[in-house]
Amino acid sequence: MPGEDITVGRIGPPRGVRGELFVQPWTDVPEERFAAGSVLRTEPAEAGPLTVESMSRSGGKTVIHFAGVDDRAAAEALRGVRLVIGADERPPLHDPDEFYDTELIGLQARTVRGAELGPVTDVLHAGGATYLVLDVEGAERLVPFVAAVVPEVDVPGRAVVIDPPEGLFEL
Repeated sequence: MPGEDITVGRIGPPRGVRGELFVQPWTDVPEERFAAGSVLRTEPAEAGPLTVESMSRSGGKTVIHFAGVDDRAAAEALRGVRLVIGADERPPLHDPDEFYDTELIGLQARTVRGAELGPVTDVLHAGGATYLVLDVEGAERLVPFVAAVVPEVDVPGRAVVIDPPEGLFEL
């Protein structure tokens, strides 16, 4: 959603003594998001913004050197900082059946018959499947995020329509 910040990574421990840092990427394309010259805002804001000077991989982990972070002490001071971008900075999704998780969280769920269920509180990716997490009358319910069960997603209208199979909400 425009105006919303999206976390794309979290800074971990320093690597070596020259200011390099391990970064846990929370993005599908770290090589693009953390390309040299990229400027990232931070949470907390006073830690940044940070400009990527270089990115590499070491032992399967992402290593970033930020401009002006040139020693271990400066790197250690950034440990735990989250790297953020604006939601409007994400690449557009071209498939109308694809959504960013953050677009789905907060949508109001209702059944195909119009019964209000509650809000989508989270999106869970588990075992090769995706589930919408709903708050239904104070209870957390998982809804398989497949077209047969979720026939309509209206992000601008802030709603999602659920066609629950029998027994889905009975536990």
